[in-house]
Amino acid sequence: MAKDKKNKKKDKKADKKKAKLKPLKQQIKRLERELAAATAPATAPQPEGPVISPLAPAGGFPALPVIDGVRFAAVQAGVRYKGRVDVMLATLAPGSTVAGAFTRSATRAAPVLDCEAKIGLKPDPKAGAAILVNAGNANAFTGDHGAKAVQAICAATAKAAGVPEARVFTSSTGVIGEPLPHDRITAVLDDLTAAQDAGAIYQAARAIMTTDTFAKGAGTVVEIEGKPVRIAGIAKGSGMIAPDMATMLVYIFTDAKIAQAPLQRMLSRLTDETFNCITVDGDTSTSDTLLLAATGRADAPAIDDLRSKAAKTFQDALHGVMLDLAHQVVRDGEGATKFVQVDVTGAASPADARKVAMAIANSPLVKTAVAGEDPNWGRIVMAVGKSGAKADRDLLTIRLGDMLVAEKGWVAETYAEEAGAAYMRRDELTIGVDLGLGEGESTVWTCDLTNRYIEINADYRS
Repeated sequence: MAKDKKNKKKDKKADKKKAKLKPLKQQIKRLERELAAATAPATAPQPEGPVISPLAPAGGFPALPVIDGVRFAAVQAGVRYKGRVDVMLATLAPGSTVAGAFTRSATRAAPVLDCEAKIGLKPDPKAGAAILVNAGNANAFTGDHGAKAVQAICAATAKAAGVPEARVFTSSTGVIGEPLPHDRITAVLDDLTAAQDAGAIYQAARAIMTTDTFAKGAGTVVEIEGKPVRIAGIAKGSGMIAPDMATMLVYIFTDAKIAQAPLQRMLSRLTDETFNCITVDGDTSTSDTLLLAATGRADAPAIDDLRSKAAKTFQDALHGVMLDLAHQVVRDGEGATKFVQVDVTGAASPADARKVAMAIANSPLVKTAVAGEDPNWGRIVMAVGKSGAKADRDLLTIRLGDMLVAEKGWVAETYAEEAGAAYMRRDELTIGVDLGLGEGESTVWTCDLTNRYIEINADYRS
């Protein structure tokens, strides 16, 4: 027993010594780390920034015309991302008209459903409008919570911006299936309204990005009867891009005078020629939204008749802005290194031409061949055959750029594999297919499919 007591006393003394030594050891380790950091060479590796798409516009974000009647703001709300702006607000002057186009997904997100219900409502001519967008959380597949989140955001935005709740349009982009922490958004509304500036469209474009590697913007100034009309737009989109309107988030603003009904008809028509002609991966998002707002502040005459010269001039300019934004989305396709135009002619109908074009543009085999710079035109033949469109092997013609590759059911006599391989090394490619059956034609734009696409999407949620 006495021996056991002695041993216990020894153990207690040892424990006390360990307890005293522990903080000293921790302090020594901390000092060692600080010393190592202080004496590290100046050339120590630094964390890498985001990898910008090699297809990004060389000049960066463009200088866009300021739209009278629109103000922008962007702040950090911490919806999901830390240390970056993730919520943007655009407020529109009283009398502004708003048109929209949305995803046709059967699992549309709560903000999409809310916007669809509001587009086309007769506005109070004295009332303004607001667009609020958050990144990081799509508020999709979130049940009743999603609808309540939209209601809370719209109510708070209406109060902060001084506009009717029916004139607040919201969008959310990011992870699907997680409740939106909308209180983080409503908490920064005062900051947003205080920061509004007519020239802050770039900050707004930054705030709506998810896996995008660069902010996307396009704009122009066009004259209508000698008076300038301005158009400026921003977009986000990189993955989950397939045409079923709108394939991404897009916000376009103009000071043109045009009523909601003709503005909506014009937007719907141009959408099919631009945003519905691009694809990155064949997947249609739950959150796709395109909003076009016209403030009516330009000195140019009102556009009342879509058959008029003024309407055509404005429509051509708007088409250019929309196509520019659509192309930028493809150029920022997740992991993209090649921009590809697919031209299909000679189809039995325009619908058949589109089937063939999209079959080629969405084919993983075609897209990986493009990524590997492999002129494997047999994969194009495969895509034509699987498209469901009418086709005849012996009438089919295939080109890579201006190079004739195959015709009359066989490889062209003038085609050389080395020339095809050299062409595939370009950053921008054109695949041409003529079906030899009729007058139907279609053009779509896509990108290649690389290992980087898998890396981005394999751990996107985690």
